Amino acid sequence: MLGAVDIGGTKIAVGMIDEHGHVISGLESPTDARRGYPDALDRIESMLYGSAHTAGAEIHGIGIGCTGPVDPVSGAIGDVDFLPGWQGANPVDDLSRRFGVPVAMENDADAAALAEANWGAGKDRQRLVYVTIGTGIGGGLVFGGKLYRGVDQSHPEIGHHVIDPSGPRCFCGAVGCWEVLARGPALVEWVASQAPADYPYLEGLTAKRVCELSQRGDELAGRAVGRESYYLGLGVANLMTLFAPDAIVLGGRVMGSAPLFWDGIMKVVRSSCGLVPFEKIHLAVAALGLNTPLIGAAQVWHSHFTQG
Repeated sequence: MLGAVDIGGTKIAVGMIDEHGHVISGLESPTDARRGYPDALDRIESMLYGSAHTAGAEIHGIGIGCTGPVDPVSGAIGDVDFLPGWQGANPVDDLSRRFGVPVAMENDADAAALAEANWGAGKDRQRLVYVTIGTGIGGGLVFGGKLYRGVDQSHPEIGHHVIDPSGPRCFCGAVGCWEVLARGPALVEWVASQAPADYPYLEGLTAKRVCELSQRGDELAGRAVGRESYYLGLGVANLMTLFAPDAIVLGGRVMGSAPLFWDGIMKVVRSSCGLVPFEKIHLAVAALGLNTPLIGAAQVWHSHFTQG
């Protein structure tokens, strides 16, 4: 039984995962990054012990998926926009010391890619590209069962390729990158920028709420969903053209409303991928659902300690 930790910009989730990739128990807490890393570490420790107690199991190892750039070798967190002040923190060392077990960490998108490649929609596919669309856009590439790493063990930032050079500037320095245009908050930001003064739904508006309003026939929300579909389609089409993978799997909270976006995504794919056999590329929603991050964190542990 493995402990799994998913550190995101919005929440931190932990759970106990069995050898079949099943989540046996779990707990979560708002990230509230400005409370600082030491506070978050204490909460992670407490939740892991609580989750293990609920599962009636001992923790034999801990896998971590963490948002943003992380060093999978040293276990240090990089300069993560969603985790201000956490740069240089090392949850691998800290949790290993507190629990006395081996610990491994990867970027959360890489973790989710491993989960879908081994236990989800990408199972038995040799070349998988996984994309998570939520607070930000991240991705992981699993080729031949192994995570693809770039120079100096770097993580490919597929969410930050430029799809509209006239778009807004992203924290990454690029103008009009995929993340700044198609992440969940971009739906809300666009609606807020276009809404008339008497638009009744702005207070507390979320990406999920925009999708619900679109389903109910709200014209402005419908336009926002159409815009989101177009930009999602551009990014997916670029990945198909660049990598011609066996499968592209889309996950993250925005994909909880995948049926709203699917036709728009496929329209862009069909018009943009003339040089690759896109119809043979398996495009799917993540099969593991909201458990993908925790299952992925457990698979991170396996990839470091039990697989080649």
